[in-house]
Amino acid sequence: MTPTHSRDAASLLDAHLELIPTDIGRWLELFTEDAVVEFPYAAGLGLPERLEGREAIRQYFADTPKHFQGLVFTNVRRYPTTAPDVALAEAHGTATIAATGSKYEQDYVMLVKARNGRISLYREYWNPVPGLRAFGGEQNLRKAVNAS
Repeated sequence: MTPTHSRDAASLLDAHLELIPTDIGRWLELFTEDAVVEFPYAAGLGLPERLEGREAIRQYFADTPKHFQGLVFTNVRRYPTTAPDVALAEAHGTATIAATGSKYEQDYVMLVKARNGRISLYREYWNPVPGLRAFGGEQNLRKAVNAS
């Protein structure tokens, strides 16, 4: 893997897709200490729409590999930008939700902003309905996130 200090936003986005399904520790190393993660559609589910700082990000994502078993991103479409510190992509994610055994299918739009070779902002747009279905409702979804 390329050393973090030489990474542009596009390579950081690729590393994100590679690491988040299985290695949250290494995935967190992609982020600046003061990084921000945003989920613009999460508030409608009673979930946080903004995480500030690496520790808040760690707490939220710690159990992602446990909850989203076999998470795989396919049909990744990258959109070049004129700024090396900004990357945009769309991807399709599939997994099995451990708590219910249900299949999870989601289409994502992702934005990464980089600073000094690390992610300073990660913004992810997704449809809340597939998560609700796969987790078996809002209460189960919030429980899984709050357990992390």
